[in-house]
Formats: sequence, structure tokens, C-alpha cells
Amino acid sequence: MSSRTPSPVPRYELHCHLDGSVRPGTVADLAGGQGIVLPFPVERLVTAPPRCGSLSRFLTYIDVPLAVLQTPDALHRAARELVEDWHADGVVYGEARFAPQLHTRRGMSMDEAVRAVSGGLAAGRQATGVRTGLLLCCLRHQTPDESLAVAETALRHRDEVAGLDLAGDERLHGAEPHRPAFDLAHRAGLPCTVHAGEAAGPAGVWEALDVLGARRIGHGVRCASDGALLERLRRDAIALEMCPTSNVQTGAVRSLGAHPATRLLAEGLAVTVSTDTRTTSATTLAREFARLRWSAGQERLAQAHAAGAAFADPAARPHDRAP
Repeated sequence: MSSRTPSPVPRYELHCHLDGSVRPGTVADLAGGQGIVLPFPVERLVTAPPRCGSLSRFLTYIDVPLAVLQTPDALHRAARELVEDWHADGVVYGEARFAPQLHTRRGMSMDEAVRAVSGGLAAGRQATGVRTGLLLCCLRHQTPDESLAVAETALRHRDEVAGLDLAGDERLHGAEPHRPAFDLAHRAGLPCTVHAGEAAGPAGVWEALDVLGARRIGHGVRCASDGALLERLRRDAIALEMCPTSNVQTGAVRSLGAHPATRLLAEGLAVTVSTDTRTTSATTLAREFARLRWSAGQERLAQAHAAGAAFADPAARPHDRAP
């Protein structure tokens, strides 16, 4: 673990996938302990190139971490280490998200997976003081029944789970089939975020808002071309969970210079900045803000948006937020 990164303001990370944030050394160690032979050096397997060209290719770099995260001990360790990495990055509050249904290959149940990740987050929290939240991900390519099972799992662990997410390639799979899962979450008062406006255009963001009732939008970079949508996002204070390095890697934006985060922040939208996948994107929040070349004032404003949009941070104090 690296030394702690100085930060001008306390940092909040709202969009961070656990399976894409496992330390390379941990992936190698878990693989060795589980008898999994890695065909190439671990960094080559888990870190995506600067430009993948598509979300689908980007996601292939999570295959090996997923393969080793099939036991409670592995999930617990990965979650604990993520909190340690947040602490080193100046993060005071982080939300980890994962799809428990992807961790059942060797017989672990979704409930066991949630308990393992929650326990790892708690261990990291106790060691570092970083406040944490846990989100469960439904997946667009899976069936409505599978998403409903994820939502039901979230509600069985309501004291541990802070929110529900929908992830996956929106070009190929719409959000409407997953409405029953999100309706269930809304009835229980569980807040929701939806990946949208990343692999496809503004229509996916409208769908996330109007069909699934999203309170936050994962990525949302393609909403910048729709003035009416921007006004809706601004009016309803819908936070945009933007992940600049990842957005370039997947082809959601052409380059960091073309990324809309700076303009949208200046236009009054609730822009937040996250890493998405710390290992797959080889990044930290410190690097994301450095790459954006934002001033301390711009980062302070983004952190205020993130603090206000956090799903599970009752311990947030006024001095953690921008004045």
C-alpha cells in the first residue's frame, strides 16, 4: 500500500467496482493459492490499455479478478484492501459496488458474498476510519428474475447495503426489463444509481431517470449533447458519477481533453469524479483530478456534490463539505 496522498479537500468516491479494483499482487496471490495458473504476468491480465475501443473489451480485464473472487475469504480481503487504498488516496468516504451473482461459481451464495464484502469493508473501516457504503449491481444482460433476486438480496441485507445499481452495455440491453427490481428497491427506500450515457447516447439516461428512478447516473458523459436532459439533471440535482480515465479507455469520450466533466461542473451540474476501476484503469482519485487539471476550488465543488449524493454517509460532517 502506498503512502497517504495529500489532498486539498476530503475526497469522496461514489463509483468504484470492487472486481476492477483488486490489487494485482492480491490477484496473483489468490490465483496461486487457488491453483489457478495465470498465462501472462498479472499486470497484463488485469490492467487495460489506455484505449480499449469498447466497453466490452475493457470488461475482459476483469475476468481474472472475477475468477479468483469466488470465496468469502477472497472477497473479504479485496474489500478490506480497497478501503486501505482509499485511505492512502485521501478518501474519507467510499462506496464499493459489486454484482454478487457473479461470485457463485463455486457454490458461494449471494448472501454469503454480500456478508464477505461487507465484513471486509468493516475491517478496513475499523483500521483506517474511512466511511464506506456498499452497492449491489444488477446486470443489463441478465434476466429480470436475476435482477429481482439481486434486489431481494440487497433488502435482506438492508443494514449493510446502501443502494442498487444497473451495470452493463446499454447499447445491447435496455433498462426497462429490470424495472421490477428497481421498483422493489424504491418501495423499500433503497436509493438507486444506473450506468447510462456511457456506451450509448442520452436516451439511456432518460430511461434511467424515468423508468428506473435513478438518483445518480453512472458516467453520463453522453448526456452533454442534450440540452433538455442537462436541464433535467440540473433541476433534480442528479449526480453524475464521472470516471475520466475509464471513459477514455472504453471510448465513451475521445480524450481527456474532450471529457465534458469540466464544462458540466461549470454549468452547475452535480459532477462527481471517481476511478471506476482502480486496477483496470491503473488510477487513483489523485490521478483523476491531476489529469483533469482542476484547481483546488473545482475539486472542492465536485467533492461537495459527491458528499451530498452519498447513499450511506450519516457520519458526514459540515466541515467535510465545501463551503
